[in-house]
Amino acid sequence: MSLVKGWHTTIFAPYFVAGAIHSGLAMVITLLVPLRKALRLERILTPYYFEQMALLMILTGSIVAYAYGVEAFMSWYSADRIEQQFTQYRAFGSVYSPLFWTMLVFNVAVPMTFFFKKLRANLSYLFMAAILVNIGMWLERFVIIVVSLSHDYLPSSWGLYAPRLVEILVTLFSFGFFGGLFLTFVKLFPSIPMSELKKQVMEQREQTAGERL
Repeated sequence: MSLVKGWHTTIFAPYFVAGAIHSGLAMVITLLVPLRKALRLERILTPYYFEQMALLMILTGSIVAYAYGVEAFMSWYSADRIEQQFTQYRAFGSVYSPLFWTMLVFNVAVPMTFFFKKLRANLSYLFMAAILVNIGMWLERFVIIVVSLSHDYLPSSWGLYAPRLVEILVTLFSFGFFGGLFLTFVKLFPSIPMSELKKQVMEQREQTAGERL
């Protein structure tokens, strides 16, 4: 790991794994909610599955919140002036501070609203919350990389980062490339396992036979 403050925390290993699951669940919800409506999969992708993913996001959001807290605590407990100065700069002393607090709200506060059953059972709210979590996880990477490098040990190396046109286009291309591959896969391959369809057909036949009897 780098010696730059903000890049060498030992909590990063479980923190990034939990963050990957956290953002992964949010992305699955983001993709499945419109897919469920477009392909008329309401009978297969029932709200129960989305509610279970929301409950799991409470767990992963709690782990991410714990990692944020440990990082701030170790900055204070270490009595390292440079580490403490960097933590204060990231949260209060830079133009990037709003991004830091937005990251906290989107990654921690938004998933905690899933404690309320009415909210986690509402697919429209779940879809919007998942998008916010995805944005928050992207901001997390931005804060770790950009903010750390913008305020290094030497004042001569301090500066603010502004994305260039090439970087913006590369980012947009990555989103478009992923979206194109996903839509191509849904178009060419079954989006639902055949075993699930067969199971549903059998359950419907048994239910119909029971009603006739």
